[in-house]
Amino acid sequence: MEKKSKLTYVLWVIQVLLALLFLMAGGVKLLMPIEPMVKQTGLSGPFLRFIGVCEVLGGFGLVLPGLLRVCTVLTPLAALGLVGVMIGAVTITAQTMGAGPAVFSLITGLLAAYVGYARWRVLPLASRAGSGKAASAYRSVTTGS
Repeated sequence: MEKKSKLTYVLWVIQVLLALLFLMAGGVKLLMPIEPMVKQTGLSGPFLRFIGVCEVLGGFGLVLPGLLRVCTVLTPLAALGLVGVMIGAVTITAQTMGAGPAVFSLITGLLAAYVGYARWRVLPLASRAGSGKAASAYRSVTTGS
């Protein structure tokens, strides 16, 4: 099997797993009563809901552009946004529960950073409009040519 082919499978597996994780975590923040989450984290209710929206949108952004082959540049941007969310998660988790539980958030953030970098520079997703001006501009930015 070709190296790029293996990397494609690895990236898709990571993207799907991260998407499921963020869809679940964001869905919980949007559907669960806000008071217990506020007590646990010390963050405000509206901010927790905002984080939930970011996680759900980021989860969709990790997989939908590649599956639909539309606006594929959104996948690395979604991954980057989720890295920001995970930086906050590591900080809050370390402060409230200690360094041990924060490791999961750190690993999740590192995986999101890997997906963002790989989908931006190493193996960008092809869009359906592969011959348009936007596609050629995207290729020139991502490949440096």
